[in-house]
Amino acid sequence: MDAPTPIDFPHHKLLVGLIGAGIQRSLTPAMQEEEARHHGLRLHYQLIDLDTTKSGPELLPTLLTAVRTMGFAGLNITFPCKQAVIPLLDDLSDEARAMGAVNTVVHRDGKLIGHNTDGSGWSWNFKRQLPDADLSRVLLLGTGGAGSAIAHAALRMGVKELRLYDVDPARAKGLAAELNRLYGAGRAVAASDIAAGIADATGLIHATPMGMDKMPGLPLAEELLRPELWVSEVVYFPIDTALLKAARAKGCRTVDGGGMAVGQAVGAFRLFTGREPDAGRIDAHFRRLLAERAS
Repeated sequence: MDAPTPIDFPHHKLLVGLIGAGIQRSLTPAMQEEEARHHGLRLHYQLIDLDTTKSGPELLPTLLTAVRTMGFAGLNITFPCKQAVIPLLDDLSDEARAMGAVNTVVHRDGKLIGHNTDGSGWSWNFKRQLPDADLSRVLLLGTGGAGSAIAHAALRMGVKELRLYDVDPARAKGLAAELNRLYGAGRAVAASDIAAGIADATGLIHATPMGMDKMPGLPLAEELLRPELWVSEVVYFPIDTALLKAARAKGCRTVDGGGMAVGQAVGAFRLFTGREPDAGRIDAHFRRLLAERAS
């Protein structure tokens, strides 16, 4: 990848933020602000938590007007706004358009451009952790914003058959149809139930909120896990989810959700600043923050 062109910010100061619900525990502000410091930038990262006003995506038009007025350099976008924000933007990157979801918005020359670093963040971390993983048949749980992005990334990475399961069957079928249109017939299929989808799968990707601190539990029956299966998690609060514990107990190779969070941050920092972040430094900082929070 070519090195990005550094952006000249007045006085080396920039304002960015995160729009989402229930985001007070996010480590993204600390990661972005610390990496900016190493580049000689003064970055302030503002949390814009919809829960504080008991609002939802309907507040996005007002918030994006404020972003333009206040001169934000960009935004991260998370649940429940990754798809709702799209009609309010001036343009989309090819990746965000294909995935139908935005998690990063860049504000340049008066325009708001939507990007998606979910898929690239997941694949960057996965290839670091399990470079030799069997990608023959993979079950993906969850086809929302993050799941959709990961589905695209998984097929680009070489997954031969991707099985999609969602509590909303129509959403899984719609995504499968779009993936087959883009990547070739038969590459993706909607699974009717988890047990059938995982029976002979070589890998499992979990992309739902189940397992988060505020939504504890397993996204599938523990007895469906097998030692031959690798398991990739997107949840990182807690970093050691019930799914990862159960998978390791069964002898599965696992990938935690923390690396995806770092990969997302790396991509967003590059987009916000035009500078090349140090991924290893961000990852080390992220792990320190997790350890401090745990203690």
